Amino acid sequence: MKMPNPSAALPRGFAPPAPASLSLGMVGNCAFSALIDPHGRVVWSCLPRFDGDPVFHALLGSTDGAGAFAIEIENLAESRQYYAPNTAVLHTELWDRDGQGLLITDFAPRFPSRGRFFRPTMLVRRVRPLKGAPRVRVQLTPRFHWGAQTPTITSGSNHIRYVGDQQTLRLQTDASISHVISQEPFLLTREQNFLLGPDETLAEGVGDTARHFEQETLSYWREWTRRLALPLEWQEAVIRAAITLKLSVFEDTGAIVAAMTTSIPEAPGTQRNWDYRYCWLRDAFFVVRALNSLAEVGTMEDYLGWLTNAVVGANGGHVQPLFGIGLERELPERLCENLPGYRDMGPVRVGNQAQEHFQHDVYGNIVLAAAQAFHDKRLLHPAGLAEFERLEAVGEQAVRIFDQPDAGMWELRTRARVHTSSALMCWAACDRLSKIAHTLELPGRAARWQQHATHMRERILSESWNEERQAFAESFGGRDLDASVLLMAEVGIIDPMDPRFIATLKALEEHLCDGPYMRRYEAPDDFGTPETAFNICTFWRIDALARIGRVDEARAIFETMLAARNPLGMLSEDTHAVTGEMWGNFPQTYSMVGIINAAVRLSAAWDTVI
Repeated sequence: MKMPNPSAALPRGFAPPAPASLSLGMVGNCAFSALIDPHGRVVWSCLPRFDGDPVFHALLGSTDGAGAFAIEIENLAESRQYYAPNTAVLHTELWDRDGQGLLITDFAPRFPSRGRFFRPTMLVRRVRPLKGAPRVRVQLTPRFHWGAQTPTITSGSNHIRYVGDQQTLRLQTDASISHVISQEPFLLTREQNFLLGPDETLAEGVGDTARHFEQETLSYWREWTRRLALPLEWQEAVIRAAITLKLSVFEDTGAIVAAMTTSIPEAPGTQRNWDYRYCWLRDAFFVVRALNSLAEVGTMEDYLGWLTNAVVGANGGHVQPLFGIGLERELPERLCENLPGYRDMGPVRVGNQAQEHFQHDVYGNIVLAAAQAFHDKRLLHPAGLAEFERLEAVGEQAVRIFDQPDAGMWELRTRARVHTSSALMCWAACDRLSKIAHTLELPGRAARWQQHATHMRERILSESWNEERQAFAESFGGRDLDASVLLMAEVGIIDPMDPRFIATLKALEEHLCDGPYMRRYEAPDDFGTPETAFNICTFWRIDALARIGRVDEARAIFETMLAARNPLGMLSEDTHAVTGEMWGNFPQTYSMVGIINAAVRLSAAWDTVI
């Protein structure tokens, strides 16, 4: 059966899709995810996992108007979108001009069953009328091979199969199969359910299964958030950030993806388009630490299993900065010619050449991510001597390369320097190894690692300081400013009240800040001078301000960042300081980490109200 032509004339009253934006909600279950726009259209979902084929790719455009899963209302007048409190279950209300409305409930099932987590690669969409009998239309137009392949359609009494040469999707529904296939409008007079997933039959009826999955998924997320150790203030923002980070975990291996998307430009028309659907050791460490601060240590335990495999497989001591979520070491970068890109701002990239880089901060990120496991008595599998010895091999590499040029944490493709942030993290590796050895009652090794750390610290504080700029520069002997040096206080190499750190913050504010927002660095890179503010840098500034006692300023900037989130509480990678618009891949774990860290640092204590 041939798919209807999505570019054909739309029925009266059904408007064409609105332009793409990042006012998106995310549902997922730690196996896959889907991004849904304010009108209830699924515009992005990669299957069968985060870095898979985007069977719904409308976020990056389409050559034939397909690549989405829309449930539309005729004569749309307004829409409203919100999460069920403390969950990853998304509600979208659509209302027509006559006051008739419907509710779409979207989620990916996740709940304990038979001693494990049940997390099928299934999107559940439940639709019910809220008032009247609105006229609706279902448009389900998946594509395979990055938009290049239109699936063959077959159907049965209660299902439709979308068949490709490498995967097949099955929609199981209690709606009219004919209406879905023809995309013809119909009156919504009762609840209807759409379960899209693998080509497998259900054990129970469609409606019963959808209702059961929803109730169990709601219960799971409410119980999960109930166990979080929240700050007193900004709790809703922290909960949404924590759920978003949890949804970024690929539970099968323990990997944590940096973002769900590829090729959302860092700034309009710049070609700064990258694929972030992989696990960066740097980003993953910050995610683990943020969730640890909320007493959610399970993610750390899962991630450390993944990390151990990455480190054990290291070649000659070198650890690459990112991997595929299944520990793939080769992520060749290519251009996808089938899709025009976000708002027609290509290119669309698949894979990431940064996998080939030498980024020396990775060794500190490895040790820092694992450090708590040696001190935390709550863990089911606390780390011990064997894990320490594996980390020592990482530390030895940090000692060898801490003062060697690399691509740096910003992954510069044509310029290598001895980056201050990379040397800093090598120091952190040695410093934490000394503390771990002390905990394990290994005084000789503790002294040895502390000796390395002391030597590195002296060189970092001396060779990165630029007297002319009165600031720590981005590289040894350099003069350019870089926001990453703010991590010096966060990881503890310098007292934040040290006059050099205070002077550095002042210089960064003068040269990298656009009002409350902070850019990454001032020197031009491979694509020129950065235009947008990098959200995590703004959060580093907030942390630094709080550490030096400028708490009121820190709180004001934090409130600005909260206002910069989309209506569902999520941030992308970058913010345009003039328009306030979000740019860069979405949702960005680094940015969501910043929300948690800032709230935990700035919140009033619980004992002020109890």
